[in-house]
Amino acid sequence: MRWPNAVLLLLIGGAMLGLIYLVYQTVEAERAERDQSQLTSDIIEELQRVHTAALNGETGQRGYLITLDRRYLRPYQEGSEQIEPALRRMRDLLGDNATTRQQELLDEIDALSRAKFAELETSVLLLEDGRLLDARRQILTDEGQETMERLLRALGEMEEIERDILAEQARDTARIEGRVFPLLAGLIFLLLLAIFLGSRLVSRAARAEAEAAQAAAIGEARDRADLLARELNHRVKNLFAVVLAIVQMSARDKPEAKPVTDAIAQRIRALLTAHEVSQGELDRELASLEALVETSLAPYRSSKHVATISGPEVLLPAKRITPLGLVLHELTTNAVKYGAWSANGEIDVSWTRDDGLVTLVWKETGVKLDGEPDRKGFGSLLMESAARQFGGSVKREFSADGLIVTITAPDSDMPSLATGEPRT
Repeated sequence: MRWPNAVLLLLIGGAMLGLIYLVYQTVEAERAERDQSQLTSDIIEELQRVHTAALNGETGQRGYLITLDRRYLRPYQEGSEQIEPALRRMRDLLGDNATTRQQELLDEIDALSRAKFAELETSVLLLEDGRLLDARRQILTDEGQETMERLLRALGEMEEIERDILAEQARDTARIEGRVFPLLAGLIFLLLLAIFLGSRLVSRAARAEAEAAQAAAIGEARDRADLLARELNHRVKNLFAVVLAIVQMSARDKPEAKPVTDAIAQRIRALLTAHEVSQGELDRELASLEALVETSLAPYRSSKHVATISGPEVLLPAKRITPLGLVLHELTTNAVKYGAWSANGEIDVSWTRDDGLVTLVWKETGVKLDGEPDRKGFGSLLMESAARQFGGSVKREFSADGLIVTITAPDSDMPSLATGEPRT
């Protein structure tokens, strides 16, 4: 797995964990909001009961004062019965979660409620004793009205605090939910990106599999082609052997033709040598120039026939090996018959590669030659024809000490390797 894919998977995993955490927080926040909403609703309901109880008590007091009919005391009696349970339930609902201000207000509401009903009870008792004027004077002191106003303010503030707490809880929930959606969008983007990259990986894998199958098919085809080429190479060698045998047998009964058949046989052997150099390794499209020179000199090379070979490793296209091999064969046989090796001289073969050309220099020393022949023999014509085939030239220079032959060929398709040392 490449590192961008690993990073992407890590990002997706991290985003999913973050999303799970935020979803959990959102669920918890919504649950807390629901609980707070229910709690606020219950507290407000109890506040309203306290308020209603106080109003009922005051209403019953006023009705009894005006009519002196005890039936009008029923709201007062109901309010007296409702106030204590409402205050107790309110304390239970707030519990330990009440803020300092809520606790203060709760104590104040408790005290004011008790004070209000104590004031109402006093006036009712005065009325029951027949002290109507005292009851009216007690009511007209505005003590009850002031207590009622303070109670209503405390109830209102308590309700406002509860509504603020509920609103803050709702804001927290909305804030948490607001973080979920961007992360969810990012996760969706990462998932889409992962799907896209996954499809690319699948496509690459399928393409690689197809290429592997194609490569396997090509390999099988190449193996079959190599097998056929090896078989053809074997048959070509056999054909050379048959032709060589026919040439040699043709001169058996005609001694006067033996020089001609020997020359033909030698050239056939040269072709066979060039073929072996160019087709020695069928999986290579190039052949070594050094191997060609070594093979051409090998049949005649000995301690008396000394040859030095030097030059960089140069690979020739197989199609150029055969004509160049014929040229080297002609030079070798001429050296044995007329040149350096006929007089215990030496041969030096070297080549260079420069400025787009491969230049091979064949130098024979230790033999005195009479100069360039007046006419060109078959060997000279053969070398010129071969030079045209490999796209180069063959130039001969005769001197008092020997012969120098310069062979040039373009170096296209001839990659050079390491420089070789002279070989003797």
